[in-house]
This record gives sequence, structure tokens and C-alpha cells, in this order.
Amino acid sequence: MLHTLTLAEATEGLKNKKFSSVELTKDLLERIKKVNDGLNVYVTVDDEGALKMAAEADERLASGKNVTPLTGVPVGIKDIFNTQGVRTTCASPFLKNFVPPYDATVVTKLKEAGFVLAGKQNMDEFASGGSTEHSCFGPTKNPWDPTRVAGGSSGGSAAAVAADMSFYALGTDTGGSIRQPASLCGVVGLKVTYGRVSRSGVTAMASSWDSIGPFGKTVQDVATVLQYIAGKDVRDATTPAVEVPDYSKALGQSVKGLKIGVPKEYFGAGLDPEVENIIRTALKEYEKMGATVSEISLPYTSYAVAVYYIAMPAELSANLARFDGIRFGAKPKAPVKDMIDYYYQARNEGFGDEIKRRIMIGTYVLSAGYYDAYYVRAQKVRTLIRKDFDDAFKNVDVIMTPVSPFPAFTIGEKKDDPLAMYLADVFTIPVNCAGVPAISLPCGFINKADKKLPVGLQIIGPQFSEDKILKVAAAYEQATDWHTMKPAL
Repeated sequence: MLHTLTLAEATEGLKNKKFSSVELTKDLLERIKKVNDGLNVYVTVDDEGALKMAAEADERLASGKNVTPLTGVPVGIKDIFNTQGVRTTCASPFLKNFVPPYDATVVTKLKEAGFVLAGKQNMDEFASGGSTEHSCFGPTKNPWDPTRVAGGSSGGSAAAVAADMSFYALGTDTGGSIRQPASLCGVVGLKVTYGRVSRSGVTAMASSWDSIGPFGKTVQDVATVLQYIAGKDVRDATTPAVEVPDYSKALGQSVKGLKIGVPKEYFGAGLDPEVENIIRTALKEYEKMGATVSEISLPYTSYAVAVYYIAMPAELSANLARFDGIRFGAKPKAPVKDMIDYYYQARNEGFGDEIKRRIMIGTYVLSAGYYDAYYVRAQKVRTLIRKDFDDAFKNVDVIMTPVSPFPAFTIGEKKDDPLAMYLADVFTIPVNCAGVPAISLPCGFINKADKKLPVGLQIIGPQFSEDKILKVAAAYEQATDWHTMKPAL
């Protein structure tokens, strides 16, 4: 039962020699074998490589040199991070057999910290989706109710942590792809300030929106992981030289006097009444701890989804142009007549329906005659959304909202209705517009068809205030026990 431990507990056990990294890794790999077929969380499991890394970690632990809280702890990561020698597919037919020749910067940092890579986790193809249904490997199922989605696009990573198939995980968040699955699966998920963590070696979706962050069973675990992946990287010009604080130092501190802003735009039509009730109850818990809660306004919130689904597809279409079966991606299987037909066949076979939809939207808004009318105008409104947050943080310390308007929906329920799927990110997209950090943490459950479905609270802070929102999240976590509840598997 070692797989049920938190990262902090696993670290302590290794430190006190209660078990070895090899024993911990074998236990996790057994857990993956037992439940993966039912949930479809891992698309690649590297038993041999994981045990080799675990043995090396045991040597490091025995020597006592270069030991970190991550040393010897086995995990999986979203299948969008390049991992040298281990398949990286982005859940796309185009890359189904691609093995990268180098590691992403965050993977290099984790290796330097002594982590053990158990495997790669399922996702929406090229991170485009909100349910992990748009994957060439099939959908990931929610551990709390396998008839429902795990969220997306980092659904495999969130489900892995919820199902004790990974002690923590890494995901990407472009419009909510860490926070939304974290909410739907009942785990902690952190979206960092844009540029706080290097994106080098991570397949780009929308370059001015993408961010990287950790999933964990507790706020402490997330803070620990962030400590080892944050910081400037010479391979990523969007990572500024901003000091990385000790993220664990503020955990456990009082939130008395904290000013919490609650935007009225996030509590209206489309929000499940039960979700609203749970969020309001969580806010009352903060008031009990001495925080003050006041209503604020983020007036441009209503434009965020429209801005995102103009600007994001534009950047996506540009980033995916290199996947043509020549420079990158698999060659077409069908016979071709000429070069034009080659491109057509390669992309027709290599891209799924959702990717094709977004590429067409993006190419259209970037085309002559429409660039100024759509893309440029969307960027101007994006600036106004960011100003909303800047103005709000002059009067409050943090902002709290729901993460998702509703709990996990059934598999297939929204897959053929793109607009309904896009609206699932209505509360997370504005944060990416502004480039500010936000965390999702468990704050309650809704009962649907005799199943408990998790609900997440979103805590938003100013740029580079990850330490603040981690402190605020930890205070709630310590006052409640939602994070201790596990799905029956």
C-alpha cells in the first residue's frame, strides 16, 4: 500500500529507510498494472527504466549526497514533455511512435533531483480539449466514476494522482488544463505565472498561453515539486530572472486579515447551484479563519472565452504547421499523387477532428483581411482582461472562484458539441489571459447517481505570487479533510 502515500510521506519513508526506492517503485508499478486498464491513465509505462532509475536513487540515498525530497519517488508525467529514450506522443497519431532524442528542461531538472519516471500519461491530442476524450489512445476515465471524464487536457495526470498511480504529476495549462482536471478528479493542481517554469522541450500548443505546473495529493507536495522546476532557463526566453522563493516556508501560516475578492461575474447563469453552494461554504471557512470576503467585479470576464478561441487556435495552427509528415510526424499510409496530396494525406491521417477544427479556425483568423479584425482585436481585449485583474489586486490579496461550472460530465456527453465543451473552461481561461497563477484544491463533493464527484476551489493571485496562493490553499486544506478522501478502486 505504499502507493497511497503522499510525496512528503514517501520522502520521509525513504529518508528513514522504511523502504527503498526500488520497493516504492515496484509497488507503484503494481498499482498501475492493477487499475490502468480500467481507467486508461498511462499510455506508456517504462518498468525497466523506472527500476533502473530507482536503483540509482537508492545509491544516492545511501551516500547521502545530492538527496532532495524528490529523490527516489516514482511518478508519471503528461505525454507532452520530451523524455529522452521514452516515447512522447502528445496522444496524436502523428507522433504515436516518436522517441525524443533529448529531455524537456523540467524533466532534466527532475532527473537532477533524483526522480524516477514510471511512464507517460494520457491527454487530449496536442493538449487541445477539456476532457481527455480527444486522444488516439481513447478517453481517460474519472477514478470517482469511470462513466465520467477526468477533465482535460491533462486528464491522465490528474486521474493518476487521484487513483494513487503517481505520487505527483506534471501537466500543462493553456486555458485550464491543470486546474479543471484537478477539480474534476479531486486533487491539487497549480497553474503558475506565465514564464515561471520553462516550456523548453514541451510541445507547444499556444505559445503565449501555455504554462506548466504540478499535480499533487496535497498543497505541500505541489509546493515541493514547484521548488525544483521553477526558474529561469536560457532555452526559454519567456522565463524571466525572477527569484524563486522557498514555496514551503509560508505553508502553515495564518490567513487572518487576508482580503479575498469574489467576482460577481463568476456566479451566474451556467453555474451548477450545488457547485456554488460548495464554493460559498468554502468562503465561509476562510471567514472563520479571520479572512474578509468582499464582492468584486472583473467586467471583461464575459469576453475571455471568445478571446481564447480566437487567439489560441491562431497560435496552435502556426505551431502545428511543422507537422507535415516530412519535417515532423509520421508519413502518410495511403498512396499519394504529388506533394500537395502528400501534405493532405499526412495531416488527414495524423490529426484528429478537434485539432483539425482548431487549425481551420486559427488559419482563418490569421488570413489576409481577417488578422486585424479577429486576432489583433482579441489581443486588445486580452489586455483589458489582464487590466481587470491588475485593478482587482490593488484592493484584494487573492481572488476565489469555482474552477468548473459543473462536476465531471459523462464520457461522450459534450464531445460532439464543441461550444458546450469550450464553456467548461469559462472560469479558468481568464487567468491564462492575464498570465497570473491559480490553484485548484478539493473543497467538497456532489452526489450524482450514487457517486461522489469532486468540486474544486480556484484561488488566484497576482503574477509570481505562487507562494501566497500556496499559503492560502494550505490553510484551507489544514482546516478541512476533503483532500484525504479517495475513490474506491
